[in-house]
Amino acid sequence: MPQLTESQGERILPILASVREAIEKASEGDLIVLHQMRVTSRSGSNLMKEELQPNDELHELKWKRQRGICALCSKSLPERGAELDRLISTEGYTEENTRLVHHECHRKAREAKGFQ
Repeated sequence: MPQLTESQGERILPILASVREAIEKASEGDLIVLHQMRVTSRSGSNLMKEELQPNDELHELKWKRQRGICALCSKSLPERGAELDRLISTEGYTEENTRLVHHECHRKAREAKGFQ
């Protein structure tokens, strides 16, 4: 995945400033509340989590659609430990953009795409 240019990276700064300001306003001047809001909201972490982590409903849907078969090797998937593989990583975890695979198959697919 390509890195942001310096200009693109700088565009996030005003957004982060507005988030900080909104959190400070929401804390109503209470420093303990402000700290807790900063720590527990983890705005960036939550956004990244939404981007990078699939939900259980999608996992279950794919299991049913694929009848418990790995989309890459066509062997039976274990009851636990199967992984959702995104066909296009920037498209997120959607029904159309994912397939359920074995961990080892997922690892090999990522290596083939140049990911580690």
